[in-house]
Amino acid sequence: MGLFSLFITSLTIVLSVSQGKSEYQSPNIKQFLDCLSNYSNAIIPQAIYTPKNASYTSILNLHVHNKRYKTQSTPKPLAIITAQSEIHVQTTVTCARSNNIQVRIRSGGHDYEGLSYVSDVPYVILDMFPLQSVDVDIESGTAWVQAGATVGQLYYQIAKKSNVHAFPSGVCFTLGTGGHFSGGGYGNLMRKYGLSVDNIIDAKLVNANGVIQDRKSMGEDLFWAIRGGGGASFGVIVAWRIQLVPVPPQVTVFNIKKSVKEDATDVAYKWQLVAPKLDRDLFIRVEPDVVNGTVIVSFIGQFLGPIERLVPLVNKAFPELGLKQSDCIEMPWVNSTLFWYNVPNGTPIEALLPTSQEPPAVYFKSKSDYVKSPIPKTALKDIWDLMTKYNNIWMQWNPYGGRMEEISPSATPFPHREGNLFLIQYFVFWTEDGVEANNRYMNYSRSFYEFMTPFVSRSPREAFMNYRDIDVGAKHPSNSKSLEEASIYGTKFFKKNFDRLVRVKTSVDPSNFFTHEQSIPPTSGYF
Repeated sequence: MGLFSLFITSLTIVLSVSQGKSEYQSPNIKQFLDCLSNYSNAIIPQAIYTPKNASYTSILNLHVHNKRYKTQSTPKPLAIITAQSEIHVQTTVTCARSNNIQVRIRSGGHDYEGLSYVSDVPYVILDMFPLQSVDVDIESGTAWVQAGATVGQLYYQIAKKSNVHAFPSGVCFTLGTGGHFSGGGYGNLMRKYGLSVDNIIDAKLVNANGVIQDRKSMGEDLFWAIRGGGGASFGVIVAWRIQLVPVPPQVTVFNIKKSVKEDATDVAYKWQLVAPKLDRDLFIRVEPDVVNGTVIVSFIGQFLGPIERLVPLVNKAFPELGLKQSDCIEMPWVNSTLFWYNVPNGTPIEALLPTSQEPPAVYFKSKSDYVKSPIPKTALKDIWDLMTKYNNIWMQWNPYGGRMEEISPSATPFPHREGNLFLIQYFVFWTEDGVEANNRYMNYSRSFYEFMTPFVSRSPREAFMNYRDIDVGAKHPSNSKSLEEASIYGTKFFKKNFDRLVRVKTSVDPSNFFTHEQSIPPTSGYF
């Protein structure tokens, strides 16, 4: 018996008692592992982790950011396949499909509801994090980025080649590009250049048959679907080819904090009126937070240009902010990515690179909304009061306008374009363990969201898919009415684009192999 076969045999002994829960016992797991062993030249034993492995828990938790899914009762995978190459991805898909085992696909692990690494049916995790290659070609202004590479790695590799190139994607630089891009991918360059998906020109994907496809072989319908419709509904994203965007050698950043006991309410109200109409080189995020029992509103800005151009521009269009030259710092664009992550100025850009340590985790719940009309000042005051009452809620308001309103809502599955003033993220967090604390803070999140109903979009109440929120709708993979249930969250995420996404899904994965609680289902044939 070879080393790999011996390894597989020893694993199967413990799988029937994995986590001690009968729902995770599967008559097909041995066949799955045997199937992997048939590809012994492809997947090495060191790439497979099961509960028998000493490193299983650390590998599982390495990309779990939400402590709600780090508990002993959280369902655990039968195995974790840490993909070292494209053929590892193909093999995992092929063997899982032939043995009726669900695959959850994880890159950075920032899925707020854990859908990329938790399921209540027998499943394995396909961990894309080891696939981290970033190949930047400055001459063509493009790059190939593997799905496991983080946004920080991408920024770092661009900066190593050029100080006048960038890419529009997230502020949180530990995000995995596989999921972040496929759900839209927004950041502080979106008013200038749109979303990540608006700047993707090719992709590599492993489909349900285990075949690698690029843009040409997958066709324009599928290429459209994975750029904003969530790649995990259609296949496994292996890599993206992206179009880099120009930035000046120096950008300007600032962070002005105002208390609601002073003029924060007036300034926040005026921000709603002007932020989407400002020069598209300027992005100003509003971040209300509770500090020592008082709401402090931060106005965090980035301008693609020098201080001497920024200050008069802001003071003319938005004098209420009171921006002064002393509030501003000029730095290369790559350093600004650290500024946005609240890293001290002067930190080396190597901080953008991932570490092998488990991420610090807190319990949290996130939600999202789109605002189409300014929230009245009286309502803003009520919002501050409720934030103070709950004491553990902060928000981010991200302005639209500029390039975002020029792109057709049907150009990609991401429909939230013209007509939006800003996107809200609500974030409730806590550190206490236990069911009582969990229920209390989850109720805070839901009641705050309910309170905001009169001030946000309606029919449907739109939501941002990448701010994963199971409350806006979900389906069970085995439910024969999953299309009906999926339309509930699907119209909130994708509006009129949902129907086209279903047609693409039906064409490329009619048996619904790639599925999760908020995936796109086909019109027939369920997992």
